[in-house]
Amino acid sequence: MSIFNDTKVAFADKSDAQLRKAYWMFKMIEQPTLTSLGTSILNFTVHNNFPFVKSVVKTTLFEQFCGGETREESMKAVKQLFKRGVGSIFDYSIEGKEDEETFDSVCQEIKDIIKFSVGNPAIPFIVFKPTAFGRIDLYEAVGKGSELTSSQKEEWMRVVKRFDEVCKLCHEHSKKVMVDAEETWMQDAADRLCEEMMEKYNREKPIVWNTIQMYRTGRLEYMEQNLQRAKERNYFIGYKIVRGAYMEKERARALEKGYDDPIQPTKEASDKNYNAGIDFVMQNLQKVSAFFGTHNEVSSELVMDKMKNKGIENNHSNIYFGQLYGMSDNISFYLSDKGYNVAKYLPYGPVKDVVPYLTRRARENTSVAGQTGRELGLIKKELDRRNK
Repeated sequence: MSIFNDTKVAFADKSDAQLRKAYWMFKMIEQPTLTSLGTSILNFTVHNNFPFVKSVVKTTLFEQFCGGETREESMKAVKQLFKRGVGSIFDYSIEGKEDEETFDSVCQEIKDIIKFSVGNPAIPFIVFKPTAFGRIDLYEAVGKGSELTSSQKEEWMRVVKRFDEVCKLCHEHSKKVMVDAEETWMQDAADRLCEEMMEKYNREKPIVWNTIQMYRTGRLEYMEQNLQRAKERNYFIGYKIVRGAYMEKERARALEKGYDDPIQPTKEASDKNYNAGIDFVMQNLQKVSAFFGTHNEVSSELVMDKMKNKGIENNHSNIYFGQLYGMSDNISFYLSDKGYNVAKYLPYGPVKDVVPYLTRRARENTSVAGQTGRELGLIKKELDRRNK
């Protein structure tokens, strides 16, 4: 029986009505065909400003998975989570735009989040996606070492500048910043940028944290190489360690373009690789810090067991656990109740702009075996407990 089964702890802040609404929503998401059709319709209606759609979205998907439309509005969720020992990571969830004005605007928003969160332990991390600061095609070209045009070189220097401004500001205010991972074909350039920022700003402690997707092949080897580099150049490493979220897209592109599939062949292989990532961190805690981003109960318990076996205190500053807002409360609140460092990704932004994120998240939930069913089972268990 899972240690993460205490629904009284998991849903202590939720009313019966909130739980019933969440149950209905996860029930909808559980159906792949319905989810695919519904998310397509939702994107279309919001994009074309259909009346009433915003209010429907805001009181359903948005309410479940987002903190609010602004940082200030989201502070209600931040304070609620922190009362129970869970931090929040503001995730400005604007996706799908590729113009310089948007890149500058998002970069400014991230810098505003840093200033907004200074001195607030309830917000332990800052986060951004590489493609929030530059075009994915440009990352791909840089990663491949393609010859860039003069305008592309200038464009890339603006991407580097945005990275550096955010990392520098985090360094100045002693705030940790995580750089999310994305598709494999753009990741080499993002990895190299993260390494440069770590070497520059992680001299005393890990300020800049890169994201490692363990459903990919070759990631353990990458971490080992990066550790060697960090030892030689005298800086600390921070990693967010996840399984990954782009499997179908990655496999389809590899097949279409005729290159080796970059994803582990089976779920079991991904799990084994994730566990190897846990071991890597535990063996190198003097140099490496990790944020274990997972909704997997077995992985979470494995980290706990390894910490206990090595005599590592629950609140060790180099180890964090993380889940998404609106999901896996059974894991988050159990861990915080036991004194571990826990933080939830808290998406926010204007409803219309956040819909692409919400629909992507709904599709991912549908494709992750057992995730939605587990949420439904836990909610039902708690409602049954309350109604006895």
